[in-house]
Amino acid sequence: MLKRIVIGVVALAVAAAVAAAGWYYRPWSPFSPASVRALDDPAAYPETFQRMDEILPSSPIAAPAPSPLERAPAPLEIAYEWLGEDKALDAYLEEGRVTGLTVLRDGVVVAQDFRHGAGPDTRFTSWSVAKSVVAVLIARAVELGLIESLDDPAERYAPQFAGTDYGAVSLRHLLMMSAGVDFNEEYSPERPSDVRPLFFNAFILGRDVDAMVGEIRSNRAPGEDNHYVSPNSHVLSAVVRGAWDAPLAQIVERELWAALGMTGAASWLQNRADGRAIPIGYCCLQATSEDYARFGQFLLQDGVWNGEARLPEGFVNQAGVPNAPFQEPGATPYPGRGYGLHFWVPENYDGEFYAAGVFGQYIWIDRRRGVVIAQNAGDPVWDVRYPEAVTVFRAIAEHVAPLDAGGDDGGPGTGEAGDGGDEGEGGLEP
Repeated sequence: MLKRIVIGVVALAVAAAVAAAGWYYRPWSPFSPASVRALDDPAAYPETFQRMDEILPSSPIAAPAPSPLERAPAPLEIAYEWLGEDKALDAYLEEGRVTGLTVLRDGVVVAQDFRHGAGPDTRFTSWSVAKSVVAVLIARAVELGLIESLDDPAERYAPQFAGTDYGAVSLRHLLMMSAGVDFNEEYSPERPSDVRPLFFNAFILGRDVDAMVGEIRSNRAPGEDNHYVSPNSHVLSAVVRGAWDAPLAQIVERELWAALGMTGAASWLQNRADGRAIPIGYCCLQATSEDYARFGQFLLQDGVWNGEARLPEGFVNQAGVPNAPFQEPGATPYPGRGYGLHFWVPENYDGEFYAAGVFGQYIWIDRRRGVVIAQNAGDPVWDVRYPEAVTVFRAIAEHVAPLDAGGDDGGPGTGEAGDGGDEGEGGLEP
């Protein structure tokens, strides 16, 4: 009798182990919890971040009207001073595990560099650069009258957040990363984090991202400080979906990829591969290096493309500078940088602002020089390397568009996409 019981228990344990292994590895599916956990291997970041939409579910974004940028490539033979010594650009690219780099001057591709098996058609993941894409879609919705005011509460356009602590937060405070919520944006697996469970539970457990974000509580009033947290951007992405009453990938395809003539197909990650999928609105766009740069050029031109103003007048001016004293570099919790409306601002900014994503993703915009730099990377110590990245971007901009040698210091350049207008003092009033 005892022998039969032992055999039964062992059989149940084996069956449970097999079932657990099947659930974890899912050999019948292209997506599995095991593949998600593989994202935690820093040594593989440069390669992994080139195939995120092979590892995780996504929605496709087509490029239905490709319009290649003009090209005038030249070698980037640059040395810059770092820690008291001259350093070559190539050393930075190698040490920072940079996979793709595209440099535009006045809308013309003047330099590109690809490494770690990447190339012009590689779809690099954006990480939090996508937050800035969401912000631009908010501005586009204002321009179209789909959103009445940035001071409207999020729940007006995203009713799934009605009754949550996010529901009454204004779009403006969400854009400013000043929502007053209690959330720990810590990326290291070795320290307590709220953002890691938010990301991994969406894919491993297929949890509803809107519902997870709706559980977050506030611990102070909005508009009091700068506290960068990913759920703010996800709520804004839900506002975008609600304003258009359409899936996020379709909106991106129509309002950005088709309208700006992006040349490469893209994708946006979502939590599931079925009809209940929700896009991960705080990150997770996949696009080519050149198309990231083109997005930056659109902002360099104040949201004007082929002569059409596609964003509210003054939005770029407001998005690319601090909107409150607590957003200034030195006042934020983030050394060497300030914040605007879902864009970062470097220390001693002079017409410069940028979109940024973890592990070394950047779209750097220098409005005085008419320069855009798109960088993708798989750098585990991107945060330590940040001050050097700013130094490198400024050295590249000075190299390709020196102000003392005919560079234009009066505003953004022109290029194939048309005149972006002046850099005036306007602000986004809605």
